[in-house]
Amino acid sequence: MMKNKQVILQDWGLIDYKQAWQKQEEVFAKTVQTKIEIRNKETELPGSTANLLTPNYLVFCEHPHVYTLGKSGKPEHLLLDEQGLQDKQATYYPINRGGDITYHGPGQIVCYPILDLDNFFTDIHLYLRTLEEAVILTMAQYGLKGERYEGYTGVWLDAGIPARARKICAMGVRCSRWVTMHGLAFNVNTNLDYFKNIVPCGIDDKAVTSMQAELGQPVNINEIKKTLQHHISVLFEMDVV
Repeated sequence: MMKNKQVILQDWGLIDYKQAWQKQEEVFAKTVQTKIEIRNKETELPGSTANLLTPNYLVFCEHPHVYTLGKSGKPEHLLLDEQGLQDKQATYYPINRGGDITYHGPGQIVCYPILDLDNFFTDIHLYLRTLEEAVILTMAQYGLKGERYEGYTGVWLDAGIPARARKICAMGVRCSRWVTMHGLAFNVNTNLDYFKNIVPCGIDDKAVTSMQAELGQPVNINEIKKTLQHHISVLFEMDVV
């Protein structure tokens, strides 16, 4: 099968989590279906699929206050009841990505790569490490040292000092037939108080942080989004359209 390095860039703006999840599911299902059809045609008539390609998408957005629980998560990691959620103007959804509970909200860059990894590389660990690297390179341009923390996904600061380690970017992905969905949540100007209402990613002894908290002032989220998009596209050798 030919590799398609072309990636359609989309920005969904501030979008309700459930709406974004449904849109993701539609794109994901269509991509998987296309892939199955190409495979079937190739089996029936070898060489007939030379010009058939699966699409790739790189989606950016922000969400209103929401807590999402991954497949391996524990509902008790949400420390709010129905009334508490209402008071915080937040919603809650158990969803189909990996990982535990996390928070999304305004001031946080959410990135959903819906990629056919057969177009890039079929290695889910390398996929996660590459997304982490894009965040680390983005932070470096603002004088912040993002790091990986052994045993955990995402991007951290002071990973080598357990007592000071704090997470700035969370990750949770779903992958089926090498097609990905969900992705990363990068705290830029995020209201960190919302993390106090959960056990973030099931880790109860580690802090969370944001670029704003680390730099002592808000930063231009659109600028950071462009920088992050640049690093993702270079690392994956994407042809962004």
